[in-house]
Amino acid sequence: MYSTGCLICGKELKYTDSARTIKCHLCGEVYETNSCCADEHFVCDNCHSRPGEAGITGYALSSKSKNPVTIATEMMGEESINMHGPEHHYLITAALLTAYKNSGGEIDLKKALLTAKQRSGNVPGGVCGMWGSCGAGMGAGIFISIITGATPLSKTEWGQANLATAKSLFDIAQNGGPRCCKRNVWLSILSVIDFTKEVTNISMEKPEKIQCHYFTKNMTCKKENCLFFPKSSPI
Repeated sequence: MYSTGCLICGKELKYTDSARTIKCHLCGEVYETNSCCADEHFVCDNCHSRPGEAGITGYALSSKSKNPVTIATEMMGEESINMHGPEHHYLITAALLTAYKNSGGEIDLKKALLTAKQRSGNVPGGVCGMWGSCGAGMGAGIFISIITGATPLSKTEWGQANLATAKSLFDIAQNGGPRCCKRNVWLSILSVIDFTKEVTNISMEKPEKIQCHYFTKNMTCKKENCLFFPKSSPI
């Protein structure tokens, strides 16, 4: 299995304007999708994400860190986490929930992680371009929704969850494409750390700088045009 591009052959994925029906190369289930590689390989979101989910949960429950960037970066370093993919939607929420709990947030982390996995699992891969709403940004909103107990009928909490998503998506959009799941996870986390303190008075830690080492695996890396390309990367 490859960790970047097509998981089956490693070739670059191709995206189409309209969805078509295709069978997952791993599980055999049929889906509608806008993407596959030149050799017509397609891997569904479930097969793409499942190998990494257990590792994300296990790391979250064992970590004592108060820094969600550090937690997310170490999670992304696991072999089961691909360069890109919908597993990052759960990863960002799990990293934030873990740091929040370790910083004094009063949540049942195990229960919160289960909720985060269920909610983030409903966010398809590729929505950053197809829906104009990156899953990492939605992960920030899921995080705030969980810690505040927001529902569609909430008042203040409803606004807070949507504002967290908006802040995250703004920062992601300002940095432009093409997509990079690593970059967008970091941007989303940074956007919500201070907002979490405003909402809950819980202070999570921030790194002094973030320096990416994934650029060799990213066929569409922006290199010097990315905030986190290896150089001085102040927050």
